[in-house]
Amino acid sequence: MSLIVVLDGHTVNPGDNSWQELAQLGELVVHERTPRALLLERARGAAVVLTNKTVLDADVLAALPGLRGISVLATGYNVVDVQAARALGIAVSNVPSYSTESVVEHTFALLFELCRRVGQHDLRVHAGAWVKSEDFCFWDVPQRQLAGKCLGVIGYGNIGIRVARAAAAFGMRVLATPSRQYAPEAPVEVCSVEALAEQADVVSLHCPLNLSTQELVRWEFLTRMKPTAYLLNTARGGLVREADLARALHEGVIAGAALDVLSSEPPAQTNPLLSAPGCIITPHLAWTSIEARRRVVQVSVENVRGFLNGSPVNVVS
Repeated sequence: MSLIVVLDGHTVNPGDNSWQELAQLGELVVHERTPRALLLERARGAAVVLTNKTVLDADVLAALPGLRGISVLATGYNVVDVQAARALGIAVSNVPSYSTESVVEHTFALLFELCRRVGQHDLRVHAGAWVKSEDFCFWDVPQRQLAGKCLGVIGYGNIGIRVARAAAAFGMRVLATPSRQYAPEAPVEVCSVEALAEQADVVSLHCPLNLSTQELVRWEFLTRMKPTAYLLNTARGGLVREADLARALHEGVIAGAALDVLSSEPPAQTNPLLSAPGCIITPHLAWTSIEARRRVVQVSVENVRGFLNGSPVNVVS
């Protein structure tokens, strides 16, 4: 019976998502988290390893001669040295597009919070502010509607397309940066990153993190934006130069930002965005709906079955 090892299963299954189907494929061992010091001890002898954020670099892979496949419990697979895996004959698979709907929904949850501050007003009501009010209504910050505003999508892929559709449904004008893979759907207008920054009332990031997009949003970008504009990031923290964004928020260069990702996770207490005004931060949870996490497990089962049958699926290497 083949040994299957999950190195860091806690975020995918904190207790509400079954590993039962995976356990039917071999001898399954699940670790909630794996520190670097225990990595080789836990992975040694495994035919298949599943990882989310545990890094499998070239040195680790070279020390696991029996490993046949690595299934990443996510879409991004930068935690695995894919070139080293290929050289060693180890197949690497991921879970594509499992959280698209959840990320789109969270993108708009962040935008609604920026525009309406629902949580803030709920706290004020429960603290007695409405009871004491002289009027039938009150608001602490100006309420802004989406209809008639312009949303710019940087990264017109699976998620970006659906964000664009949702924005159009709310009556927004939609801009998007060029895509090699997808033609723009009406009424989306294609424009440059610079033009998008200048015209959009909301800039939403959905592009991958690579050498060309690293710190794409920096001071030069932010000063192109309208002083009333918002920035959303549910993609990768490294797309934003955080010191520049914090400065822009402190100086009123833009009106606000809402982020689900930061450059280092969990962040250091010194991260400048933690104390920046008008900045909403959620702890990388856009992907974590139970429906999305169940899809992660379901697709991972197929990945592992493919490794063991000699016919890998969802291969990235």
